[in-house]
Amino acid sequence: MPLSAVVLLFMAMLLAALLLEPLARRLRLPLSAALVAGGFAGSELMVGLGIDTGLRWHHFHDLVFYVFLPALIFQSAFSLDARVLLRNLVPILLLALPMLLLATLLTAGLLFLTIASPQGFPWLTALVCGALLSATDPVAVTEVARRLPVPRRLITLMEGESLFNDATTVVLFMLLLAIAATPGSEAALDPGAAAAEFTRLVLGGAAVGALAGVLASLLLRWLGARASIITLLAAYAGYLIAETRIGVSGVMASLACGLIISRSVRGAGAQQRQQLDLWWKQLGWIANSALFLLAGATITLSMFEQRWLAMLLGIAAALLTRLLGVWAAGGLTSLIPAQESIPTAYRLMMTLGGIRGAVTLALALSLPVELEGWWTVQSIAYGVVLFSLFVQSPLVGPLLAALQKRGRL
Repeated sequence: MPLSAVVLLFMAMLLAALLLEPLARRLRLPLSAALVAGGFAGSELMVGLGIDTGLRWHHFHDLVFYVFLPALIFQSAFSLDARVLLRNLVPILLLALPMLLLATLLTAGLLFLTIASPQGFPWLTALVCGALLSATDPVAVTEVARRLPVPRRLITLMEGESLFNDATTVVLFMLLLAIAATPGSEAALDPGAAAAEFTRLVLGGAAVGALAGVLASLLLRWLGARASIITLLAAYAGYLIAETRIGVSGVMASLACGLIISRSVRGAGAQQRQQLDLWWKQLGWIANSALFLLAGATITLSMFEQRWLAMLLGIAAALLTRLLGVWAAGGLTSLIPAQESIPTAYRLMMTLGGIRGAVTLALALSLPVELEGWWTVQSIAYGVVLFSLFVQSPLVGPLLAALQKRGRL
């Protein structure tokens, strides 16, 4: 695929996103839902006209992991207030670590038992599917917050969970893919060795990102007029060095780097903070829009014809594990001294509003075709995301309004 064609396709995607945004607002749909629908319609139109974009499956992994994910993770980390995050760190980490692992195992177990095809859908494939379905996206609640008052703590809980959840999901997903790619790995799977490797990837990536964040913070004091370029370099350099040179998690590097730079610029002038906020919101919007458009373009009708039952099973498993995870984390938080409990109304909002979005799609797009049952996994992921966007998201606003009317929020 020539570079000129790549650039032209990217420009067309940005134009499509710009045109779909006002339509999504008028229909009261999340922009991501309109982008998926627009990507599917555009793909079907091009296929019908005999137009070949030249985009193939092997392009998706590099696009997702080296272009989209660094921007999405860094922007999410940078936008969080570190002080508010620290006050709610215990429930956030409960949701993003033990509850995520529990959700992965439960989802994998439910899918493995109900699909009941050890040859076409083995246990490791089920674990990969469980991992990518565990990533949550708070976009439904944050979009409603533009129209209705939402408690700041609720938004922080959901955004903080999503940030750490996304990072640990990507690490777990990549680790499981590496295990699945090893011949005879399913029989020789060692949970202890896997846990040690997971810890190495997470802590190593966080260390690289922390170093990149500190260096970038020093540069910002010296070259503050180039703040946008400095943060862009830090986000991508930290990610790429961790991922491709040191062999640890690039996503954890972006997360740590974003949190440190966010903390350092809060002491800087308001103008620099606003400039960086706007810069990263724009980059995050571009990455998110391109990702959902690409996902829409890769949806095929045959997925719904041949994998509709697997999609329904995935939706049921995702809803059940989300409900169990939120209520378990809320119960554990109330047992920890000096921790503010999570009210029932918050748990309801977190259950319904914890949709599957950008990261689930990113991982589904990057699935290697060598993975046994990869198309089933991708179909399940698409089914769950479409359910989240077109069924769950529209219900978030009415639930929030009902809870506020009863004085629960």
